[in-house]
Amino acid sequence: MRILLIVSWLFVGLAGVIYHYGPGQEKMELERIDTMMQDARNSVQSENWAEAVEQFDAVLAELPAEKKTEARGLALEKAKAQMMAAELPKARESLQTLLDEVRQDDEADPRFIAEVQSTLANSQYYMTWLMRLEGRPEEEWRPEIEAARQHYTQLAKTADEIGDNHLATRSAEDLESSIRLARMELRQLQALPLPNQ
Repeated sequence: MRILLIVSWLFVGLAGVIYHYGPGQEKMELERIDTMMQDARNSVQSENWAEAVEQFDAVLAELPAEKKTEARGLALEKAKAQMMAAELPKARESLQTLLDEVRQDDEADPRFIAEVQSTLANSQYYMTWLMRLEGRPEEEWRPEIEAARQHYTQLAKTADEIGDNHLATRSAEDLESSIRLARMELRQLQALPLPNQ
């Protein structure tokens, strides 16, 4: 009986060692990535945008390939931080790539697609605002605001399809703002404060 107990105890220890060096390592790695992700989100909360962008980059580099949904969510959070960190062109490019990717995925959540599209439209709106303030010619800024307008129009339709009243209201307001921005005289624009992102 004592030998059976000793052998059983050894198997428990062996199972613990196998777990530690097998699935346990993966769990420890995921916990480390979760900590990095929380650090990035804490940087966002404290409005330390540049640090948040670096931290999101680090998390995305470490995230396992099968965590596709999580990676896309983090890419969106990173793009939002980039917009606040004065990296608007990079954010816009990342958002366009992300939107193209999620639109091709039949399993992507329509609400997430709408959030990506809304953020992209906002980045185009702010790009237009800045381009106009810099005195860029209309042929440079007009495509940006037209793209934003089209996204807002499409988002209003999507909101109706998915039954999101908040998105519908916000998209309609954003659409009006984009039309006003395109029609506004430069001197009127210069008199206004920069919009909040």
